[in-house]
Amino acid sequence: MILQVNHLKKNFGEIKAVDDISFDIPSGQIIGLLGPNGAGKSTTISMISTLYKPSSGELLFEGKDIVKEPKWIRPHLGYVPQEIALYQTLSGYENLKYFGGLYGLVGVQLKNRIEEISEIIGIKDRLKDRIDQYSGGMKRRINIGVALLHKPKMIIMDEPTVGIDPQSRNHILDTVKLLNQQGMTVIYTSHYMEEVEAICQNVHIMDHGKIIASGTQESLIEQSQSHASIHLKFDVDAHPYLDQLKQIKHVMAISETEDGGISLLAGGNGDAQKEIIRSVIGMDIGLVSFDVTKPNLEQVFLKLTGRGLRD
Repeated sequence: MILQVNHLKKNFGEIKAVDDISFDIPSGQIIGLLGPNGAGKSTTISMISTLYKPSSGELLFEGKDIVKEPKWIRPHLGYVPQEIALYQTLSGYENLKYFGGLYGLVGVQLKNRIEEISEIIGIKDRLKDRIDQYSGGMKRRINIGVALLHKPKMIIMDEPTVGIDPQSRNHILDTVKLLNQQGMTVIYTSHYMEEVEAICQNVHIMDHGKIIASGTQESLIEQSQSHASIHLKFDVDAHPYLDQLKQIKHVMAISETEDGGISLLAGGNGDAQKEIIRSVIGMDIGLVSFDVTKPNLEQVFLKLTGRGLRD
């Protein structure tokens, strides 16, 4: 494990911002940290990045206690804040050069690293332009570039795609996947559930300062007991067959839809859904089409927290 979080707590007066959380982060994975506003995500990553000292608990980076020795993690950690942390009147190149100097990079080493980073973030042809002339997406890319200059082992990305266009968002997601393929560990927070579904191997869901669920997307769906829905359309009025449809194995609930179809809530896995569809076809009541909507992370999150990620 590159990072171990053990019984971590952070109190602000009477407020328990982070309330006794524990989880491990394996090396070389993209880990999603999800939670509604006020869940404790930002406080957690601030403690991991040594910006906040925990009220109690243990943080181990490669086995070393970074609560007692915070300097141990800093050379190995990249941090991409939610807010743009750049000098607006300097060029992209000057920003990278300045922050690279803070990391101790100089001369040819710094120049070469800036060239490497500009290729990774896809902004090489605009490096000489001032930051205040960049689009929001371009600023986000430079923000990421700064965090990569010193070749960290782990990077924390806090809402790195907020307020940018879809093309820039896709480029950033591709960049995250590329970095991970190169062996970097990523902690990723986002208000966009589809981003987490697209790139994260494991997810930790926080609410009210606690970790309420952890695992792969598939295991989280199983833990939450979320179910697939099957929308059926017929060329006849299916209302007389509702009672018969309810008796099909694995059907948990049934309802009529506004378009005249029938919606079934299906228990079990994909095999159970296939069995339901075969049973409906076998009834020979004029099935025209069917559409299966599988449970996703958004549904899991809503079921576990009682609210949407962006609420």
